[in-house]
Amino acid sequence: MNEKLVIAGKSYSSRLLIGTGKYKDFTETKAAVDASGAEIVTIAIRRSNIGQNPNEPSLLEILPPSQYTLLPNSAGCYNAADAVRTLRLARELLEGHSLVKLEVLGDPQSLYPNVIETIAAAKILVDEGFQVMVYTSDDPIVAKHLEDIGCVAIMPLASLIGSGMGILNPWNLQLIMERVQVPVIVDAGVGTASDAAIAMELGCDGVLMNTAIAAAQHPVLMASAMKLAVEAGRFAYLAGRMPKKFYSASPSSPTENIIAPTDS
Repeated sequence: MNEKLVIAGKSYSSRLLIGTGKYKDFTETKAAVDASGAEIVTIAIRRSNIGQNPNEPSLLEILPPSQYTLLPNSAGCYNAADAVRTLRLARELLEGHSLVKLEVLGDPQSLYPNVIETIAAAKILVDEGFQVMVYTSDDPIVAKHLEDIGCVAIMPLASLIGSGMGILNPWNLQLIMERVQVPVIVDAGVGTASDAAIAMELGCDGVLMNTAIAAAQHPVLMASAMKLAVEAGRFAYLAGRMPKKFYSASPSSPTENIIAPTDS
């Protein structure tokens, strides 16, 4: 029950990863991260200051690398070249930090991953020594190919980024988990705690989210709910649910030595 999440050789107690965007200020960001219990936090390099803008407050002031595993990502990139350039900048700003989240989008409307450009970028980054956690579609063939390239975690979407639609295709997620050996972390589409619990009950190794917490009416409270949901879902998966019995009931109370019914 205490089995930890292992990514690129490092162990984590929390299986919840959260983003740092869309909060009203840094104070709320820090409170939500703390309430979530997350140890890995994502940072959109194109939208967050981690030192590239010296005259602005830095996210590193509230989320220091000494306390959290920072996961710079290439959010907002639409081709391999831009994604690679962005993550090279992140490594430079974070003094050689190699763990990154690769994200190459197909269009600004759906934000669906462009798997062709994602594969191209993954090859370059892995060859350059990056430890790549990769956002991708829920295609099991693509997922296996990305693992074969050398990605350290596969991150299929549950539904579109920021949609809150939850897990729309659990079967594909299960196909991915059957085929790859690296951690499978649901990324994008989670809307509430039950979505996170379902992902974990399916056997996913973790869940990454941002909007589901940041866009809630009470983000810090939602962060706490997500922490509990991920833990509950993981425990339920490890416990092994009872089999479903369609059109067949099974009493939960004893069927022997019961009080006989009275005749009426």
